[in-house]
Amino acid sequence: MTNRNALHEEIERIFSTLTAQGIVERLDKAGIANAKLNSMQEFWDHPQLEARDRWREVGTPAGPIEAIKPPFNLDGFEPRMDPVPALGAHSRTILAELGFSPLEIQGMAKSNIIEEGTS
Repeated sequence: MTNRNALHEEIERIFSTLTAQGIVERLDKAGIANAKLNSMQEFWDHPQLEARDRWREVGTPAGPIEAIKPPFNLDGFEPRMDPVPALGAHSRTILAELGFSPLEIQGMAKSNIIEEGTS
């Protein structure tokens, strides 16, 4: 603990001259457990997602998009991947389920507190 700050400075000094791959190679060679954190693009492009059939097309108000399935697999079970609802599409239904009256919900819509939806 006495030399903790100095150790961190030395690690940062050396690692700042290396690429991420170079750091991983050195840590692997030294037998130090490590893992590289992927960027969002690297995550989306990871070949395992395609190999494990993790993508499904779903509809959105702006057109179809690729969406990732939930992080589990069950034999013989395909998870439900419904279309993405439009903004406010279920606001009135949800507010009614929460106990708001039709008059209160109408007031929220008129005051632009909620987005006008279709339900």
